[in-house]
Amino acid sequence: MATTFDVIINHADADETYAAQAAQAVFQEIARLEDELSRFRASSDIYRLGQLKAGESILVGMAAWDCLSLAKAMHQETNGAFDITIGPLMSLFITHEGEPRQVSKDVLDQARQIIGSNRFDLEEDTMRVTVHASNMIFDLGAMGKGYALDQAADVLQDWKITNFVLNAGDSTILAIGTPAGKDAWQLTLGDGTQKLALTNRALSGSGFAVKGAHIMNPRLFQPVPIRPQRSYAIAPTAALSDALSTAFMIMEKDEVTALCQRYEGVEALELETSFNSSL
Repeated sequence: MATTFDVIINHADADETYAAQAAQAVFQEIARLEDELSRFRASSDIYRLGQLKAGESILVGMAAWDCLSLAKAMHQETNGAFDITIGPLMSLFITHEGEPRQVSKDVLDQARQIIGSNRFDLEEDTMRVTVHASNMIFDLGAMGKGYALDQAADVLQDWKITNFVLNAGDSTILAIGTPAGKDAWQLTLGDGTQKLALTNRALSGSGFAVKGAHIMNPRLFQPVPIRPQRSYAIAPTAALSDALSTAFMIMEKDEVTALCQRYEGVEALELETSFNSSL
């Protein structure tokens, strides 16, 4: 997942030894999910999907199924602003050194043939995935970290730990319960002037400060222009906030507002820079 994960456990829930053991269980779960979801590991379901030819299908495990189902739903709910198959555009428009480059119409038209979440189907009864284009690229980078945090939260709750914060590379954070003597976990966003109280919800941010022009627009088949603003999504789960923060970079403001109104617990923010936890 190419990021670091932090676990913060409220001291009233566990002593130092027990908390360390629980945190180790979290990191083991994240490592397991990396094996199942990374498109760069030949043993993963996501890698195997990328090897299929048009019309072929495979059965996938629960982790891949969960992510693919959410990705499919988000593609529909955002009118195509979120798409986990957009990977081919990254290699076309961005060099290995991270520099932008021009792409010819013919090359772009060819890439279009393997892009689109409408090009794979899910069969719920059997957890079978069928593709309708050959050698598609499935990339869960825009939601995998969030999904890992949600699963890590389940691990901690199995350990009877109910007040904690999980942080994936300062881009997605999941706050459950509250710290001792407080009503919520306190986060500092942007330039440090804005505070956010968070409990039993997740916050994700997407922008260009760290990776530069790395966000692709699935609607226009081109990179999103660099801008100083960073989009944030607050949602009941980290996988959802992770996906939405990326989609919000592409959607129009009225679309974002309408989506937030449709879903309880979902909010959007836009600030100049990244967020840091202040706990």
